Amino acid sequence: MATSVTTLRIYAGSLREREREREREGDRAMKFGKRLKRQIEESLPEWRDKFLCYKDLKKLVKLISATQPPAKAEAEFICLLDSEIDKFNAFFVDQEEEFIIRQMELQERIKMVAATSAAAEFGRIGTEMVNLHGEMVLLVNYSSVNYTGLAKILKKYDKRTGGLLRLPFIEKVLEQPFFTTDLISKLVKECESTMDSMFPAAAAAATAAREEAVMMVEQRVFRNAVAALVTMQELRRGSSTYGHFSLPPLTLPDADLLHSLQLPSPIPIL
Repeated sequence: MATSVTTLRIYAGSLREREREREREGDRAMKFGKRLKRQIEESLPEWRDKFLCYKDLKKLVKLISATQPPAKAEAEFICLLDSEIDKFNAFFVDQEEEFIIRQMELQERIKMVAATSAAAEFGRIGTEMVNLHGEMVLLVNYSSVNYTGLAKILKKYDKRTGGLLRLPFIEKVLEQPFFTTDLISKLVKECESTMDSMFPAAAAAATAAREEAVMMVEQRVFRNAVAALVTMQELRRGSSTYGHFSLPPLTLPDADLLHSLQLPSPIPIL
C-alpha cells in the first residue's frame, strides 16, 4: 500500500470527528467567504497571506452604486483583481520551483542510501517525501480555491452592476501560471511512485521504514492535504455541466480514496 494512502487512513477518523463537531455547531450553513476564512486560518502559516482577499473584493462590490460611473468602478475592480492574480502567480511559481528542487534532492538521497538498505535513513527520507507530497497537494488546492473565489466574486460583480465581466476575465485567468497545475500534478504522481518503490510491501525493513515515515509526518500538512483533496473534488462537482467556469476533473491518484473516507468538503459550492 502506498504511504500516502496509509497516512490518509490513519487520520481519517479524527478528521471525520472534527467535521461532525462542526456540523453540530451549524458550520454547514457557512457561506463561501466564511469557509474560505476558516481554511486560510487552518492552512500553513506562511501561506495565509497568499490567498484571495475575498472579503476586500466583496466590500468593494457592495460599495459600487448605480450612480458611480461604471467605467471607473470597473477599472478599480479589475485593478484589484489583477493585483491578486499577480500575487497568486508569484507564490505558485515560487512554490513549484521549490518543490521541483526538493524532489530532485530527495531522489539523489535515495540513490545514495539504496545500496546500504539503511532503514533509519529510508524512514527519514520517507517522512520528508510524505511531507512534500502533502504540500504539493495543498498547492493544487491553492489553485482551485483561488480560482473558485475569483469566479464567485466576478459573479457578484456582474449581478450588482449588470455587467458582463466574468466571462472575459475568467478566460484570462485560465491562461495564468497559478491555474496551470499540470506540472505540479505530475510531481505529485511521481512522488507517490517514488514512495511505492521505496517501500515495497514484501520487504520487512522497508515496511518498518514506511510506518516510521507515516507516524512522523507533520500532522498540520496531512490534515490540510486531506481537506484539500476533498475540497478539490467538491469544487469540481459544483456544476452538472462543463462550461467556461468549470474546473477540470480531479486526476490525482488519491481521488478515489476520498469516497471510502467519506470526508465532507470544507468549501461548499453555493
